[in-house]
Amino acid sequence: MAIAEGFPGQRLRVLPRPMIVEALSQPGTSHLVATDCGYFPEARAHAMSRPAPIDQAVVLICTSGRGWCRIDDATHSVEQNQVVVIPPGTSHAYGSDSADPWTLWWLHVDGRDLHEFLVAARMTASAPVRTLADTYRVVSLVEEVLQQMERDISTASLLAASGAAWHLLAVLASSATSGRSRISVIDDARDYLRSHLTERITVAHLADRAKLSPSHFAALFREQVGFPVLKYQTQLRMARARELLDTTDLPVATIANTVGYRDEFYFSRQFRAVHGTTALRYRAQHKG
Repeated sequence: MAIAEGFPGQRLRVLPRPMIVEALSQPGTSHLVATDCGYFPEARAHAMSRPAPIDQAVVLICTSGRGWCRIDDATHSVEQNQVVVIPPGTSHAYGSDSADPWTLWWLHVDGRDLHEFLVAARMTASAPVRTLADTYRVVSLVEEVLQQMERDISTASLLAASGAAWHLLAVLASSATSGRSRISVIDDARDYLRSHLTERITVAHLADRAKLSPSHFAALFREQVGFPVLKYQTQLRMARARELLDTTDLPVATIANTVGYRDEFYFSRQFRAVHGTTALRYRAQHKG
C-alpha cells in the first residue's frame, strides 16, 4: 500500500496556509519562501499523487535508492544523486522504487523569484530530472531549510529558511545538468584558466584537454558559464588586477604584466572596457 509519509526517522515541517499567504506579502519572503520541507529515509512504498496542480514548485533530491516521477502523463526514472524539480501548475505524481526505495530530501517553494530560477535552469515539466554535480552541497542547503523550520516559525526563522532555499535554487540553476560529465569538463576548464592566468590559452587547447571539438566545447562553456572563454579569462585577469590595485603600490605596467598582459596600453584598454574607468582612477577611488 502506497503512503505519503510516516517513515521511521523521517523529518517533516509544513507551514500553515495562512502563514504562507502572509509570508508571500512580506519583504524578503515574498521573493521566495519554503512552504514545506522534509527528509524521508529509505521511504519504502512512498508515493504522492496530485491530479490537481499546486502553486509551489516541488524539489526532490534522491540520495540513495531509486524512484520515479510522472508529470503531465510522462514518466521519468529517478536515480541516486539526482534532483527532480516539478514546476508549479502541473499535475504530477512520484514515488519510490519497490525493490530499492529512495532516501529523499524535499521541499516546496513559492514566491515571485521562482519562475526566473526555473527559466534560468531550464527546469521544465518535460525535463524535470537532473544529475547533481555536488549532492552534498545541495542536501546541506535543504537541511538548513529544514533546521530553520524545525526551530520555529518566527519571522527570523522563515527569513533564514528562505535564504537557504534561494541559495539552493541558485545552485541548481548554475550547476544542475543532465549529465555529470558535462559540468565536470567545464569546471576543469575554469580551474585550468584560473591556475594559468598569465598564459594565452586558446579554445582549441581547452577543447583538446576535454576531448571535445572546439565548437562543441565553446558552446558548452558559454552555456554553463554565461559568456565565452576569452571573456571569462579577461574577467579572471581583471579580478586579479583589481586586487593588486587595491592592496599594493605596484605600477600599472607591472600589474599588467603580472596578470598576463605584455602590452600596458592593451591592458589599459581592456581595463577601461570592463570597469568604465582607468586603472589609476580605480585605484584612487575610496572603497570599503
